[in-house]
Amino acid sequence: METGMNRREFLTTTAATGVVLVAGDFLRGTSMAQGLVKIPESEKIVITVITDNLADLTLPNYKIAQRHVGTTSILEAALHAEHGLAYQIETVVNGEPHSCLIDFATDPQGVMRNMKLLNINFGKIEALGLSHDHFDHQAALIEILKAKKEEFRKGIPLYVGEQFFVGTYARRPDGQIASLLALKKEDIEGLGFVKIVEVKEPNPIIPGAYFPGRVEQVTDYEKVAPNFVAKKGNEFVQETFIGEQAVILNAKGKGLVVVSSCAHRGIVNTIKQAQKMTGIQKVYAVIGGFHLTGTTPERIQKTIVDIKAINPEYIVPTHCTGFQAISAFAKEMPDQFILNTAGTKYTIAG
Repeated sequence: METGMNRREFLTTTAATGVVLVAGDFLRGTSMAQGLVKIPESEKIVITVITDNLADLTLPNYKIAQRHVGTTSILEAALHAEHGLAYQIETVVNGEPHSCLIDFATDPQGVMRNMKLLNINFGKIEALGLSHDHFDHQAALIEILKAKKEEFRKGIPLYVGEQFFVGTYARRPDGQIASLLALKKEDIEGLGFVKIVEVKEPNPIIPGAYFPGRVEQVTDYEKVAPNFVAKKGNEFVQETFIGEQAVILNAKGKGLVVVSSCAHRGIVNTIKQAQKMTGIQKVYAVIGGFHLTGTTPERIQKTIVDIKAINPEYIVPTHCTGFQAISAFAKEMPDQFILNTAGTKYTIAG
């Protein structure tokens, strides 16, 4: 497993993709305040939600959201939904198209059916990424890799955050500890065509799309839920999700696009990290799981207040955001809110 890029590799990559460090030097561990990452502007961004918790084949297209419809049969519009999340993210940078897959949900048959109906071209996928090691984001990965081995590119990188393979757990209401089904590095590497890359700093996944590395927790209310624990030696301690990733993009002429998976460290923290990392304050769209399910009304309200202050053009809560929080966003940000469903494609063009 690689653990990020050395200096020469990083400079080669940034030269190829147009990424520029305008100040400071991340490779020497300087703080974010000393250096900004210039994410190349994308002339076009397409975010396809391959699967999510909700499916609804009756919803119409709405603003930047295009709903999936069947071409030959109404059954083709009935996509698989589950407690899981998977994305395809496409960018066009300097006229060149790029594509990656981020997260892979839970059920391989259901996810692969959606991928087929959504016309995912595995031969054009340049990179894979996993936001964090919870079953609802990665359980289907191995079976998908096996099934599509001949279609994926040889040596395709799989980007993960730090401490990804150490295992992760949840404490049940009865006090019992349950594994959240961590992936094993050797199972992935044993497939023979995937190169694992660990991300600790801002890192391009494809041109125009970045993992941020660490997300700083700057709000006072976005705390990791106490039921999530990690194993340290023979003891279980509070999980921090220090390695959880989101995807940060820069839409030409519009601002940042933040694509979250679960945002265990806080969706507001994630947005603020994107702003701090890039120096861009304008946020065009926030899409993804905000992990507000089961939380308090107070935290939901504080989150909405802060996101209203950030003032994105669009807010698309998915997956683990939870019914109460999704309803609150719909009520309090009606002009910006979009209800997500499995198979929805979000197109942002400059």
